[in-house]
Amino acid sequence: MPILSSSSSLAPFLISLVVAVLFAPRRGLAQFASHHAANLTTIVSPVDPGITITYKVPEGACNTVFDTQQQYTGWVSVPGEFPTNIFFWFVAARSPTSTLTLWLNGGPGSSSMFGFFSETGPCEVVERGADRLGTAARQWGWDRASNMLFVDQPNQVGFSYDVPTNGSIDLVTGQAGTPPEALPSNRTPATFLNGTFASLNANNTANTTNIAAVAIWHMLQGFLGAFPQYNPPDNGSSLGVNLFAESYGGKYGPVFAETWEEQNTKRQNGSLANSSTALDIHLVALGIVNGCVDDMVQGPYYTAMAVNNSYGLQLLSPVRASLANATFYQPGGCQDLITECRSKAASLDPENDGDVGSVNTACMSATNACNQLLEPYLESGRSVYDLAHQLPESFPPSFYVEYLNTRAVQDAISSVVNYTDASAQVYSAFLTTGDFERGPMIPKLASLLKSGVRIGLIYGDRDYICNWLGGEAVSLSIASTVGGVYSTNFPSSGYAPIIVNDSYIGGVVRQYGNLSFSRVYQAGHFVPAYQPETAFQVFARIIMGTSVSTGEIVSLTTYNTTGPLNATSSLSLPGSPTATCYLRNLESSCPTDTVQSILQDKGVIINGVWYAASSDWPGHTATSASSASGTSGGGGGGGSGGSGVAVSATQTLTGLFTATATPSQNGAPSTALPKAELLAGLFLGLSLLAILL
Repeated sequence: MPILSSSSSLAPFLISLVVAVLFAPRRGLAQFASHHAANLTTIVSPVDPGITITYKVPEGACNTVFDTQQQYTGWVSVPGEFPTNIFFWFVAARSPTSTLTLWLNGGPGSSSMFGFFSETGPCEVVERGADRLGTAARQWGWDRASNMLFVDQPNQVGFSYDVPTNGSIDLVTGQAGTPPEALPSNRTPATFLNGTFASLNANNTANTTNIAAVAIWHMLQGFLGAFPQYNPPDNGSSLGVNLFAESYGGKYGPVFAETWEEQNTKRQNGSLANSSTALDIHLVALGIVNGCVDDMVQGPYYTAMAVNNSYGLQLLSPVRASLANATFYQPGGCQDLITECRSKAASLDPENDGDVGSVNTACMSATNACNQLLEPYLESGRSVYDLAHQLPESFPPSFYVEYLNTRAVQDAISSVVNYTDASAQVYSAFLTTGDFERGPMIPKLASLLKSGVRIGLIYGDRDYICNWLGGEAVSLSIASTVGGVYSTNFPSSGYAPIIVNDSYIGGVVRQYGNLSFSRVYQAGHFVPAYQPETAFQVFARIIMGTSVSTGEIVSLTTYNTTGPLNATSSLSLPGSPTATCYLRNLESSCPTDTVQSILQDKGVIINGVWYAASSDWPGHTATSASSASGTSGGGGGGGSGGSGVAVSATQTLTGLFTATATPSQNGAPSTALPKAELLAGLFLGLSLLAILL
């Protein structure tokens, strides 16, 4: 996965764009000084006495479809060289099930609370009035089909921490530091905040995916030991633990899954220190959502996506495209340096501990060389997450960052640190070891597939940074590496429509046996936020082992899709929405002139969003109309994925869809609403019957 370093020849604002936006979609902040955790239950793990779990029920923090759905939030303290307290948020499924799914966002350094509140979680944050945020149940939350476990990792990401430390954060630059500082003369109180963070010490976190994987294995041992009722039985059934990861999760997924399999083997042969009490983690399915898996495979497709993306958007001339692509293959270029990085790692740092200087240097050099693949696209001024969006980028909405930094929520979960959405320290730690280009990942995925784990690749077709062309190449490379029938039957399986409901085709899928690749129409990097119903149906079909195309029960030993061998359907690119300026995502979402207005203390901030005047707030008219009609109480819909539609009593909130016929429509998918419509939709929900906090 290419990234930019400070030595890049790009203009400073482009460097800032990639470092601040590319892998960390939301900047975090703090709002309150440290406060003591209260009402937490603490237990020593029955699995490993070196692990402790503190937890509670987060009353009122997330409204689910049914009040009976059990929730737990807490921290698992795992053994290591420094204090590591990994935050989790568990939500039970809407209907009883033994299936458990772990969701991880990427980064490295991005919080999974982004996925919880913006993509796949059971609820989303909605506006209930001026400076009043609440939650509404998400219709297509993945708790519809599975128990869900969201984890902030590695250490110091999100609500995870080593040592609570008071400090300050500058929202203009996104930089946090310790100790706390006085308000600078060139900042306003709204843009410079004091609060409590992790230590911000880059030495107190994982610096490679392999090290992070071991910590999460310990975390799962602690969680499943404390809550054995949520550990799926390993009885050869289709039930078990599923791992779904996004973006940098293209690396987390295969390495974490491989680590679980290795630890299972050690437990079974007695080579673990606590073999008699350790738990097997029965992995059933691994899902990768717009994952940057391996640049050795995906690297050449950055140029291809800029000129042949099925949306008719040609951002490079043929000559420029040819020159850009040549940087991958040229002597001493991206391909050669990845090979050198991996060769040195295999011989000198086979465990990928990141503690061998020569290996780190070689892998950092590979990372820097691969940066060049992105440079031409960055000059376009378009979001790396969505071809259709001009910068600045503010989708999905960032209300949840404001919400998670309210006293009510932090008291509900008993956090001793404020919420931060992305950790610069984790990002830096991974960068210094060149983790981005270590690997290879394809053999790990092939090995998992051989062992019977279902592999589902899900790619939104408007994403650039981890684009679907590269994702398709990954799927073909996995099949080729597995060999046997996969090497012939997977590429010869045609693309079939993903039938989402009786009237809608959400994309196309190639599937043979336990391997599937889905191209989701009109979706950017964060697929569930763009196309929530499509994303859910694909997810559910992967974990259930059914046809990803139709949801039908099939025999995966012989099943394959049929249709065209290429997924090159041409679609129309929607217009770019107007950006919404979120104060807690100021770097990425706010135009330069708006930032200057904020620093001059102009305009108003409502629910964390800047407006030139209070009358510009979409809720201004809706609230007035609601008051005039005598409507009272909290409203605010918040449909799945920011659709602006409230969850109402008339919606079906449980169950899966199985197609019996292909819809007659042409499959042209809907697009995400522009921001103004989206926000207005939230307040139209004031008059609807909604499930609210």
